[in-house]
Amino acid sequence: MPPTTQKQFSSTQDYAIPRERMVARLRDHYGITDARVLEAMRAVPRHFFIPEALQTRAYGDHALPISASQTISQPYIVARMTELLALEANSRVLEIGAGSGYQTAVLAGVAAQVYAIERLGDLAREAQTRISRLGIYNATVKCFDGTLGWSAHAPYDAILVAAGGPSIPGPLVAQLKVGGRLVVPVGDSRAAQRLVRVIKTADGFVEEDHGGCAFVPLIGQHGWKQ
Repeated sequence: MPPTTQKQFSSTQDYAIPRERMVARLRDHYGITDARVLEAMRAVPRHFFIPEALQTRAYGDHALPISASQTISQPYIVARMTELLALEANSRVLEIGAGSGYQTAVLAGVAAQVYAIERLGDLAREAQTRISRLGIYNATVKCFDGTLGWSAHAPYDAILVAAGGPSIPGPLVAQLKVGGRLVVPVGDSRAAQRLVRVIKTADGFVEEDHGGCAFVPLIGQHGWKQ
């Protein structure tokens, strides 16, 4: 299925000017250069994925709270993690920690197919409803322990983890293709992590450090305990 385009979204005209400012900031201030990532950030209505009371802040340079004590990541982090995946139009992607579904929708605008996991049932159902209402048909969200991955659709070209764990989950590396990329926040503390990109090789994997970050904890068998 071809990537999602802006004209598919009925609500993209709302907040059009703030969204353009967000994209300009991503490009000019943060140095996001992947044109397909920038177009996906322009196309997806971020305000649609946050509580109504916070929608006027949707395109600001910050994370925002959503339900169940979770967050929607800062636009820069969404764009940066997506760019680090180095996606192509035919890429198959696994996302861990779908939250409200915003990152899922952005990935769906760049990749061929997105399989997303959210451990909280209400969030998973709400995320699936949102992306369906936007006419995004190349993404699926299910409720499960994301640290175990989703082996039925493996191997993946890329995996994105939107929660911070104490180490790189082994099952996720195992579900990558050789040459595939895994982007995951890793740290000894639940409060702060380093953004790591893992590139799988025939003999193992290579790690790259892409700077500090702060995510909600990655809860699961290969993450933090509840």
